Amino acid sequence: MTTANDSIDFLYQTLCQNQWKRIGAYPHHGFSTPLFSLYTKDSCGIGEYLDLIPMIEWAASMKMTVIQLLPLNDTGLDSSPYNSLSAFALNPLFLSLHALPDLDSELKDQLKDLQGLTSLDHVHYKNVMAKKEAFTKVYWQKYGQKIIAEGDYDSFVKDNPWLPGYALFRTLKERSGFVHFKDWPKAWRDPDHWPTLAQQESSNIEYHYFIQYLCHIQLKKVQAFALENKVHLMGDIPILMSPDSADVWQFPHLFHTDLAAGVPPDMFSPDGQYWGFPLYNWPAFEKENYRWWQWRLKKAENYFDIYRVDHIIGFFRIWAIRLKQRPIDGFFLPSDSKEWVTQGKAILSMMIESSSMLPIGEDLGTIPHTVRQCMHELGISGTKVMRWERDWQGDLSFLPISEYPLDSLCTVSTHDSDTLQLWWVNEKDSAIRYATNKGWTYLPELSYEHRFEILLDSHRARSLFHINLLQEYLALFPELTWPRPEHERINIPGTISPFNWSYRYRQPIEEIIKHKPLKEAMQKLIQ
Repeated sequence: MTTANDSIDFLYQTLCQNQWKRIGAYPHHGFSTPLFSLYTKDSCGIGEYLDLIPMIEWAASMKMTVIQLLPLNDTGLDSSPYNSLSAFALNPLFLSLHALPDLDSELKDQLKDLQGLTSLDHVHYKNVMAKKEAFTKVYWQKYGQKIIAEGDYDSFVKDNPWLPGYALFRTLKERSGFVHFKDWPKAWRDPDHWPTLAQQESSNIEYHYFIQYLCHIQLKKVQAFALENKVHLMGDIPILMSPDSADVWQFPHLFHTDLAAGVPPDMFSPDGQYWGFPLYNWPAFEKENYRWWQWRLKKAENYFDIYRVDHIIGFFRIWAIRLKQRPIDGFFLPSDSKEWVTQGKAILSMMIESSSMLPIGEDLGTIPHTVRQCMHELGISGTKVMRWERDWQGDLSFLPISEYPLDSLCTVSTHDSDTLQLWWVNEKDSAIRYATNKGWTYLPELSYEHRFEILLDSHRARSLFHINLLQEYLALFPELTWPRPEHERINIPGTISPFNWSYRYRQPIEEIIKHKPLKEAMQKLIQ
């Protein structure tokens, strides 16, 4: 039988060996938070890049070493971080306006109005976007050239070859009222005409360069602070791109736009899911030596030490659905299951060799054993959601946390699932079984003691990573969470709702980090 030490030694011999050496193959504890959910007294309607600094300091004070984030890409008018306008551009909504240099009295007065938006119980994206964009355009006109001249702007532009395409696309999106690019004038969709458009829109294009530069500076500051405090930021790389993105517009040969990705019917989604994202044309990527993917990973490693590989099974095979057809009518690509591991291993190997970040795979759902074996051989950790780690082929018993593989991330919930309390009520049969195994009497309301013990199990699992949603810890203390448990959910997959991706913590960061009982409880969990 392989011992724990033997397994750790093995990780240092995998393709990810350099990444493991950088992070350290020992237990890491932390929490996951959407950036948009955070806010301080200075935040303008939504969580902002520099709001992460007090969270890093707080995590370090508890000896937590990882903060996991959702994707931070520019999503335009969309609230979903997985439906971005660009694989590279950072979201301007997260720019910390109060920290911009040279703010005059007029701009400081405007900030007061923006800061009032955080008093709402959810993020109101369109309102925040309109007001923050109006602010930054005035700021650009007043101070843009001065800041460009004083900083390292030229190097930033040179080091980011995706910028020209994104900035032109973003400008045209605004010109068109954010309609899908397929409905743009023919000239806007013609690459031969793009240089002319770029000249005509040079001022607007430079504005978007400038905003990306400011976002980059702030997030680099956050990353530097994290490194100083020995906290690793964990980013998120969505596997797919929006069909209405700068990348699909600029590089259509890299995508199968006649097909949409989804998932087949399974135990988690009986009807399957239709996501609507185009599929990758992997032979076209390979022909270009995966240049686009290398750009993407190099951009991300400016800010992160670890990254979540979204829907990792999709690199091996993906469920393809013809446009506007039902998920059940889809099919796997590649169609031959013998090609799945060959394809996935080649792509993931390229990703590992292209970046210093440690990948952690989101391998939830129905995953072939050969895929998990390949991940293990490469040194890529999987994800273990405790409520789903069960003997599905047998008596449905919960698997012992002592049997989780070392190369895994253990958690009690995800941004796409019910929180612990909602699971406890909505899936009562499973919760009763869990309570019975623990020797508890099932009650619909999780007590402090039972909630603490479940969280404790997540931090005692054999996994090397132990990361839970921040609200799962906050729920230990009712004053830190919303009265209705439904209000604590981040997203419900397959639904369209103004509440998806708009979750905001009940309390500002200042109140969270000074809550002594919360800090004491979290410290006990990781001792």
